[in-house]
Amino acid sequence: MKISILCFDLSSNAFGRAGLLAQAISRFCDVEIIGPSRRGGIWAPMSQIEIPVKKFEWKRYPDFSRIRKNILDAIDGEIVLASKLMPTSFGIGLQKKNSGKPLILDIDDWELGFFYHSGFFGRVGRFLNFSNPNGLPYVWRMEHLVGHADAISVSNRFLQKKFGGKLLPHYRDTKTLNPLKFNADDVKEEMGLIGKKILMFLGTPRPHKGIDDLLDAFKKIDNPDLHLVIIGVENKQEFLKGIDVSVKDRVTVMPKTPFDKLAKNLSAADIIVIPQRRTSDSIGQIPARLFDAMAMAKPILATRVSDIPEVLGDCGYLTEPNEPSQLADAIQYILAHSNEAQNKGQAARERCKQMYDMSNLESGLKELIERVTVGKDVKW
Repeated sequence: MKISILCFDLSSNAFGRAGLLAQAISRFCDVEIIGPSRRGGIWAPMSQIEIPVKKFEWKRYPDFSRIRKNILDAIDGEIVLASKLMPTSFGIGLQKKNSGKPLILDIDDWELGFFYHSGFFGRVGRFLNFSNPNGLPYVWRMEHLVGHADAISVSNRFLQKKFGGKLLPHYRDTKTLNPLKFNADDVKEEMGLIGKKILMFLGTPRPHKGIDDLLDAFKKIDNPDLHLVIIGVENKQEFLKGIDVSVKDRVTVMPKTPFDKLAKNLSAADIIVIPQRRTSDSIGQIPARLFDAMAMAKPILATRVSDIPEVLGDCGYLTEPNEPSQLADAIQYILAHSNEAQNKGQAARERCKQMYDMSNLESGLKELIERVTVGKDVKW
């Protein structure tokens, strides 16, 4: 049996979730990833994925009507899995369902939340953007068609309450993400940071991810041996302009990291910070980097947003969102209690191995596939 996974934009971080699902499915059946690419390429961190990818150009309407037909013709799996509640994934999946293909919908973000953060007039302007295949009016329509999917999975409790479905967070391969494979001091030396304590932020530094709160907290800490490493910046020079001159020499900015180099970079961190703000962007998502940090047995400092407290349990440190002073105090506490922090990091890895390993995602996806193929002759 073959599963066709629809990704709404192969050039964005949407590929991260689609790729995760594909890797889990590839353990028990054939799988492919299909979708348009707005920037023309594959999202850099997943560029080395060993899953077949069918890439199509991205155009605005009316040109996208032709591309949509090409994508529909390219889907040859017995089951379609649409990643994200977007028109160029779920919308195309609904059309393919009309030809008799079972449709599974995976929702890992509240897409309308990203539109709603712009306020009333911003929403009005975006609602009138009819030429964008993934514009607000079409995304709004997708949310009202969720019930047409044959099965649903979601990444967090907010989405489960809103749409129902099976809870499948961002699982990780804990055999690949293994801290024992690396020597932290050697990696620090490669970074030019030997002897430093590294505070690490991983992910595209957008406002709802709390990067400004982290930078404010970092300025409050007078410790020349503490260095902030930010991995995932798209425009390094532009980003550096926004960093206060008083700490700029203690900040290292790196581009997006391929997943095959992720574990190595994470191994150098002494603390991984996940300072999510509580906004319409963040309440409907669970940050994937939380699971990376847990798998790598790192001391984790995060904020009480979405399912972070539930996923982390007592295996990390939590502060309130939008509170740089609390972040600063917690960072200094962790540095002063290194044995406790290391123990929490080891506990986080054990929790990840038990609850959030890829084998759990594999089982969950098998259950959904079996549900939509009841009464059919399925060959694994």
